[in-house]
Amino acid sequence: MLQKIKNPKKRIRISLLLIYDVLAILIAEYMALLIRYEFHPQYIKPIYLESVAHYTVINVIVTILIFAFFSLYESLWRYASVTELLNLTVACLVSSCLQLVGTYMLEYRMPRSYYILYFLLLLPMMMAGRFSYRLLRMLKQRIHVTALEEPVITMVIGAGDAGLAIIKELQSSSHLSSKVVCVIDDSKVKKGSRIQGIPIVGGRDKILWAVKKYKVQEIIFAIPTISREEKSKILNICKETGCKLRTLPGMYQLINEEVSIAKLREVNIDDLLGREPIRTDIESILGYVKDKVVLVTGGGGSIGSELCRQIAGHEPKQLVIFDIYENSAYDIQQELKRKHPELNLKVLIGSVRNTHRVGQIFRTYQPDIVYHAAAHKHVPLMEESPNEAIKNNVFGTLNVARAADIYGSERFILISTDKAVNPTNIMGASKRLCEMIIQGMNRESETEFVAVRFGNVLGSNGSVIPLFEKQILAGGPVTVTDKNVIRYFMTIPEAVSLVLQAGAFAKGGEIFVLDMGEPVKIDDLARNLIKLSGYKPGEDIEIAYTGLRPGEKLYEELLMDEEGLKKTLHERIFIAKPINFDNKEFWRQLVELKRMAYEDGDGIREAVQEMVPTYRRSETL
Repeated sequence: MLQKIKNPKKRIRISLLLIYDVLAILIAEYMALLIRYEFHPQYIKPIYLESVAHYTVINVIVTILIFAFFSLYESLWRYASVTELLNLTVACLVSSCLQLVGTYMLEYRMPRSYYILYFLLLLPMMMAGRFSYRLLRMLKQRIHVTALEEPVITMVIGAGDAGLAIIKELQSSSHLSSKVVCVIDDSKVKKGSRIQGIPIVGGRDKILWAVKKYKVQEIIFAIPTISREEKSKILNICKETGCKLRTLPGMYQLINEEVSIAKLREVNIDDLLGREPIRTDIESILGYVKDKVVLVTGGGGSIGSELCRQIAGHEPKQLVIFDIYENSAYDIQQELKRKHPELNLKVLIGSVRNTHRVGQIFRTYQPDIVYHAAAHKHVPLMEESPNEAIKNNVFGTLNVARAADIYGSERFILISTDKAVNPTNIMGASKRLCEMIIQGMNRESETEFVAVRFGNVLGSNGSVIPLFEKQILAGGPVTVTDKNVIRYFMTIPEAVSLVLQAGAFAKGGEIFVLDMGEPVKIDDLARNLIKLSGYKPGEDIEIAYTGLRPGEKLYEELLMDEEGLKKTLHERIFIAKPINFDNKEFWRQLVELKRMAYEDGDGIREAVQEMVPTYRRSETL
């Protein structure tokens, strides 16, 4: 048994435990006889002493094997619970019963009371040995925490299984300096009781009081099964405390029994959005990816790279990443090689604006599915360089779409944006033109062309959150364009799941739209992020209102007025009714638009407005 154990510390621990168990068995045997004769060894019959002496070796071997069968040498006794106690009790009982059977079969004579006394002695001795290990670790931890000049005073929210697991680990670990002083739980039944000796002081209404009373420095949120809305409400209270916040990722931690300190992460802004994340059946969605050649343009970007991660794990025939930025492409290449060494991966550098390069890639690799994520998307910068927005977004999309048609791709999925709806900036207008291109191509091609439209993506390149974080790190001020600016937000995994879902639903010509719930004020996001960073808005970190930027509007829309909504099999995903337009006239206008863009003409906005009637140039220009 010991030879199979590679960990030297574990080998030593089990060896010591085996030695202890052998000694405990021997003591239990002779103490049972001694108690039977009321501690008068002179009255013990010699035949009983001979029986014990002759059967001792057999009893020791059998008992050790029984303990091993019940995994008593594998359990982590610092986390010992009712299960371990029950196993220990049953193992000792079996040992006593087998001793009775063995001595009878071998015709060794023993008093009938001996076997009962043996069990009653063996069980507490085994418990003492194992739980003393746990006690010593706890004492060691308390000494460790006490020895620290400033242990981290911690509050745990949640007195369920996850909270219990976190508290146990904090109490038993010698490497962690957190000291749990109180627990918060909304259950009225649990209020006033204790968990691992820690008082449960009340529900969420007691958070602010408890932080002040116990001088709490850190709050651990340990309710992985709670709804996103309720979690947001509790975390909104927590962020008022100025304490460091950490949380478990989700309920799968409980399912997989992976609740531990290592799984904790800091609370971030998407925890405060107050809505449930969009969920899709990725396995069924990505069934159409298996054994297909998949091309992702802009595969090094925030959305493109996440698409590559998801696709890579679902057995594509080949994954082709196409990006103009070599550093981003290299990063995702190395990541995928490390995580999926079996993946047939090709990473190519180039621009979607280069017709010959795009054609060469399609001719060489013959992609079945194309995810077009390559685009300029920074609104203010594109306002300063409108021709570049049109060249890259519109004609880059046209190049890739035409190549998909020529070389017979099955599906083409365009990554669009809510800024394409009633656009007030050239970036949004360019993406609306991209949507019109794929709708026009779908009418003339056997390839299924679709678009996916969503709002602002938290953590993506150009997202407001990284900007706020840098500003907070620099001591402020945090810049907000307008106090009333609102936006729809989603996480990168949500955005990608929508794109993948669109690929599964695609029949051709659709614009898929996500119901992202209620919009969020950018001002509220800024204030929440400041609080999460441990500062007070307006005191520690100032908020400066800079006015709307060129092309920016107070609110974003997901649907145009003339577009209707059609349900899909997914309750949060809808299809916008396509807008009719004259294909021939549209292609003619595109030719003229291309000429103006590549000549860097000044009338590009007017030309775009003619093609996109809903485009309204911002008054700030």
